[in-house]
Amino acid sequence: MIKSELVERIAARNPHLYQRDVEHLVNAILEEIVTALSRGDRVELRGFGAFSVKNRPARTGRNPRTGEQVPVSEKFVPFFKTGKEMRERLNNGADPGAETDFDDED
Repeated sequence: MIKSELVERIAARNPHLYQRDVEHLVNAILEEIVTALSRGDRVELRGFGAFSVKNRPARTGRNPRTGEQVPVSEKFVPFFKTGKEMRERLNNGADPGAETDFDDED
């Protein structure tokens, strides 16, 4: 699912909201997550998961074409860890064919 599909599904399930307002809400939430991560904060959404930033220290890499060693600088990368509820639903909690809250068939 891409962001525009998410906006469409939320707007369809909430007909009292305009699609442009739903799009603004989704963008605002995602922007707040990005801003928090850029500050080095952790963002936890209970039942869904937690976003954090991990540090990848500088190292010496290798160019796969030439085999030449190249320096790779330090990086900070986003990391997502699923929450317990989501993990359970994905692995054994829900029948794959069962309807969920986000199914279009309602």
